[in-house]
Amino acid sequence: MSEQLHIEAFYDTDTFTYSYLVMDVCTRKAALIDSVLNYDAKSIRTNNTSADKLINRIQALQAEVVWLLETHVHADHLSAAPYLKQALGGVIAIGERVCAVQHVFGDLFNCDADFARDGRQFDRLLHDSEQLELGAHAITVIATPGHTPACVSYVIDSGAQRHIFVGDTLFMPDFGTARCDFPGGDAGALYDSIQKLLDNPGETLLYLCHDYPPATRTPQYQVSVAEQREQNIHIQDGISRDDFIALRKRRDATLSLPALLLPSVQVNMRAGHFPEPESNGIRYLKLPLNAL
Repeated sequence: MSEQLHIEAFYDTDTFTYSYLVMDVCTRKAALIDSVLNYDAKSIRTNNTSADKLINRIQALQAEVVWLLETHVHADHLSAAPYLKQALGGVIAIGERVCAVQHVFGDLFNCDADFARDGRQFDRLLHDSEQLELGAHAITVIATPGHTPACVSYVIDSGAQRHIFVGDTLFMPDFGTARCDFPGGDAGALYDSIQKLLDNPGETLLYLCHDYPPATRTPQYQVSVAEQREQNIHIQDGISRDDFIALRKRRDATLSLPALLLPSVQVNMRAGHFPEPESNGIRYLKLPLNAL
C-alpha cells in the first residue's frame, strides 16, 4: 500500500478465498476483486456473510465502488458480484475469453437457448492491455490464461510500487501454481502467463486469490515476485517450460474435483447470477451424472 492507494484483503475460511478492496485514497473510488457469495452444499442455500463484510467496509470508508472485477470463472466459490452491485453499484467485468468458458460449460450443463454464450451477462468484457480508471490510478488488464482460457490479472502502480492481483495463476511459494486440468486449461499457457508476471521487478507485490496453508503457518495473501522466483515449488528460476508442463500434468492427475465446482461454474459463468426460475418458481443447479 501507499498513501495514495488503499488495499484490504478479506479471507473466506470456508473456501480459502481472498477478496480485495482497492481504493484510490484521494477520490475514494474503489474496486472489489473476486468477491464471495457463501454457499452451504448440505442445505443448498446461499448467504451474504462475506459480501456484507465488503459492503460494511466500503460504507465505513465512504468509498464509491466503480468496478466489480473477476479474475476468472471460479470453480471453488460463487461470486457475489450481483449482490454487491445492487448494494453498492459498480461495473461487473471479466476477461473477454469468458465466452470460451461459457461454450464449454454451456454444453456440459445442456443450457437452453436462453443462456447466451457471448459474455453479455457481464457488464464489460476486458481485453489484454486494457486500462480501467480508478480515480487517479489506472488498472491494467493482463491476460494470464492457463488455469482457464479467460484468466486475467490486474496491475496497479502507485508511486514506485507495483501491485498485481493474480487470481489463481500463482499460490504461495510452498503451494505452487494453479491446476490446468479443467476444460480449456493449458499448462504451457500457464507457464507463459506466469513468466509475464515474474518478469516484473522483484519488489512487485502479488495478491493471491487463495491460500491453503499448512499447519505451520497462517493464511497469507501477498508475496513478492522475488520470493516466487526463489522459492515457488513448481516454477522457481531454473524450471524449464517442458519441466513445468510435465510436473503440472503429474500433479493434476492426482487432484480431485473442487467441492463446489458444479454450483460455482453454473453461477459464475452467468456473472454471479443464478439460473432463471423454472415453472414452479424454484431455481435449479444441475449435476451432470457420470460426465466428469
